[in-house]
Amino acid sequence: MKKTKMLKKNYEFKNVLSKGKNYSGKQIKAFIIKNNKKNLNLLGIAISTKVANAVKRNKIKRLIREVYKKKECSLEMSYTIIFLFKKSVKIEEVTYRQIEKDMEYIFEKAKIFIKEKQ
Repeated sequence: MKKTKMLKKNYEFKNVLSKGKNYSGKQIKAFIIKNNKKNLNLLGIAISTKVANAVKRNKIKRLIREVYKKKECSLEMSYTIIFLFKKSVKIEEVTYRQIEKDMEYIFEKAKIFIKEKQ
C-alpha cells in the first residue's frame, strides 16, 4: 500500500480548484488535474466549517481518506485530486458506502481507473 501525499498549502488548493476539471457525486465533489510527479497522486480534502463542528468534519475526512486508500491501487498515477464535501448534504446521511459509490463514479467519469488485464 502506498503512502498518500496530502496537499496542505493554500496555493496548492487554489491551483487545482482553478485549473482542475470538476466532477460531482451525490455527497462529494472532486477537482482533478494532472501533475508532474511521475509515480505519485496528491490528495486534498476540504470541508466547510459551516457544515458541522470539528468532530463531525474530521469524521467525514477520515471516511474520504479511507475510501481513497482502498481505491488508490486501481488509479492511474500523476494526478492531484481534491475532494470537497457538499454543504447541501446532511451529516447524518453520510455513509462509507455512499462515499465509495460517489468516488467510483467520479473516477470512472474522469477516466483514471486502470483497466484490468485479462
